[in-house]
Amino acid sequence: MMIKSNHSFHMVDQSPWPLSAAIGAIIMTSGMTSWFHTLNPMMFMTGMITLLLTTYQWWRGVSRESTFQGLHTIMVIKGMRWGMILFIVSEILFFFSFFWAFFHSSLSPINEIGLIWPPEGIIPFNPIQVPLLNTIILLSSGVSVTWAHHSMMEKNYTQSLQGIIITVVLGIYFTTLQALEYMEASFTISDSAYGSTFFIATGFHGLHVIIGTSFLMVCLMRHYFNHFSPYHHFGFEAAAWYWHFVDVVWLFLYMSIYWWGA
Repeated sequence: MMIKSNHSFHMVDQSPWPLSAAIGAIIMTSGMTSWFHTLNPMMFMTGMITLLLTTYQWWRGVSRESTFQGLHTIMVIKGMRWGMILFIVSEILFFFSFFWAFFHSSLSPINEIGLIWPPEGIIPFNPIQVPLLNTIILLSSGVSVTWAHHSMMEKNYTQSLQGIIITVVLGIYFTTLQALEYMEASFTISDSAYGSTFFIATGFHGLHVIIGTSFLMVCLMRHYFNHFSPYHHFGFEAAAWYWHFVDVVWLFLYMSIYWWGA
């Protein structure tokens, strides 16, 4: 039986996913801490799997409510837009703390690291090699995701599909190159303030690239099954916003840590 509401908002049904997400998150973070001390990743993997399964079920429900049940009205989408905007703002502040730590250490290096930056014994990456290639890759992916978005608004299904595929491939390529770069690094996260700030900042950015790539892969699948229309595609729009945020953060990382910091 359909119940007619006298408002344009979506009152969600009771769901187990917030609780299971919280349980998965606490198990994952506790397992990560345990992993550092016991070298046993089982607890971390249990929490990660729980969180991934919860995310799949939860987002599948949101897609169903939007695509098939028509519950995402204009007011609901407006609220989701503001939610995504505020989430990206929080992510900006998150990375701001990493840049603060980097410049605090690099602009006034202390005695313990030899009063120089990079510290003595640290051989930084050449900024015009793999880091520059990764910069070109991410900038190109920003172009392709914008092309996909405009094609979607112009009802061009094929070009939109091609644009999303190109963006996903470039995201995977970026992650592969960064993994290889980490494997060839001459320093580790425990090598003074340089190693800590470098791997924390670039590592969390790499994690965001993986999340953004996964986000776009879900959008690719939804677009393939015609879940989006020129006027109703906030899921993809949010993914595009997130990807542009990842692009901009990388530009600051490249200019400050790879180029200036080296």
